[in-house]
Amino acid sequence: MSELLVDFITSLDGYASGEGWPGFWGLEGPEYLAWLGEQPEVTYLMGANTYRQMSGFAAGEVPNGHDEFRAEEQASVDELTQATKVVFSSTLEEPLAWANSTLVRGDAVEAVRAMKENDSGLLSTIGSLSLCRSLLRAGLVDRFRVGMFPVITGATGAERIYDGYPDVALEMIEHRTFDGRIQMVEYTPRVLEHPPLGAPA
Repeated sequence: MSELLVDFITSLDGYASGEGWPGFWGLEGPEYLAWLGEQPEVTYLMGANTYRQMSGFAAGEVPNGHDEFRAEEQASVDELTQATKVVFSSTLEEPLAWANSTLVRGDAVEAVRAMKENDSGLLSTIGSLSLCRSLLRAGLVDRFRVGMFPVITGATGAERIYDGYPDVALEMIEHRTFDGRIQMVEYTPRVLEHPPLGAPA
């Protein structure tokens, strides 16, 4: 049976990216990069928007306002290219151009439920905020991990991660600091039907 990890990289105020900011907000360090390189083999799950963006990066496109990728960003894209990827979309067409990518047109929740039951190894989301939200609501997420970078992007932040989420109780199972500034926290999530003081009136 597979385990499902929702994995986010965020600013302190919960944004997935920021206009004018480089990847990792330009704050990754040697400890963090070494840890990324030590991660186990994983099958990545993503939606169409994340696929379009990341496959574009793999094909040589760079974000607006950037002339080229930094070495750390390019290495991250190259690792994703080599990894197994499952893409959930009703709009993309086969065959997918990005290497090692499989398109699934059916219901993502049911497809991931079947993958968890029938496969082994680790499944992990990348980006894909609405997909992560759907999987969490369905109770399929085993681990919820957030890498928080020490920056607040209140003026330029894009993609607020937790909008539209249900209430979720989180039990911490791991925490770590990288390079004296990046906080990684990992939890077991439990979706709540109502807040602890009772159902809303």
